[in-house]
Amino acid sequence: MDSNEHEPAEGAAPQPPRAPGIAGLSTPYRVVTALALGAIAVAACAHLAFVFLHVAPSNTVSKRHAKTIDDWIYPEFEQNWKLFAPNPLQQNIGVEVRADVRTAGGELITTDWRNLSAEDGEAIRHSLLPSHTEQNELRRAWDFFTGSHDEDNKPNGERGELSEEYLRRIAVDRLTPEHRGGHILRIQLRSATTAVPAPKWSTETTDTQTYYRELPWWTV
Repeated sequence: MDSNEHEPAEGAAPQPPRAPGIAGLSTPYRVVTALALGAIAVAACAHLAFVFLHVAPSNTVSKRHAKTIDDWIYPEFEQNWKLFAPNPLQQNIGVEVRADVRTAGGELITTDWRNLSAEDGEAIRHSLLPSHTEQNELRRAWDFFTGSHDEDNKPNGERGELSEEYLRRIAVDRLTPEHRGGHILRIQLRSATTAVPAPKWSTETTDTQTYYRELPWWTV
């Protein structure tokens, strides 16, 4: 085959350079790209609208579509104003979990307590760009649970069951890689709450003993 077969004829005008970006794509690809970008834009605007209606003062729109808004926001996108509270939290709360596991060899074991909050703290320590999930997923899940249950761990509202499912899903997801060869039968969570000690210059006395709140065993 002649090596010059596909070269432009002598004296012919050179091919124009390909346009940058989407304009350089063929028509079908431009249509697909435009549709994808449009869908992303609509989803982003809808999410911002739901969040705005959730945090805004109660109004006609938020009342009429309250269930739709709640279904979208809870539990992953719940908002709160604790950053601006007059009495911010003065406690360190760690969420711990243990599990009953059927090993690959058929043995039934109960694991030691595993501090999930400490693992999250270690994951973001010294990280310049820690993810929102690493910082807040477990913390918000525990806040969601305690806010929808009484001191006896009984749900006190419509979102009690949802908060349990969300917390259980997070715990099982964290435990699964460690017990991939076995089968997790049930899990139990607890919180370890320790008051932040008063500064050295303060005359205030603080009880820094750790107090535990154990939840019942949940079947997986």
